[in-house]
Amino acid sequence: MPKMTFIEPDGTRKEVDAPLGLSVLEVAHKHGLDLEGACEGSLACSTCHVVVEPEWFDVLNEASEDEEDMLDLAFGLTKTSRLGCQIIITEELDGLAVRLPGGTRNAMKA
Repeated sequence: MPKMTFIEPDGTRKEVDAPLGLSVLEVAHKHGLDLEGACEGSLACSTCHVVVEPEWFDVLNEASEDEEDMLDLAFGLTKTSRLGCQIIITEELDGLAVRLPGGTRNAMKA
């Protein structure tokens, strides 16, 4: 089974099993990690924003225009920012590492 690493805001690294076909958001939830996903992966918020480690960024499929639009709302946006709901685990992503930002912006909460 592929593995991936989540790097928490304090630098703590957590390597977890990442089943094929799940999104990074789903993998985080499966392992009890703090990645919100307020819209439940429907590409309607930016609360599952992750920062992909630079060596992995070019391995990912390009972000869609809809994802880019949502990323514009993300807290702490970087050049390697992506939405966790849009990164689907494949064999090619075995070893993927992403950083969890120190905060989120949830426009879905009133």
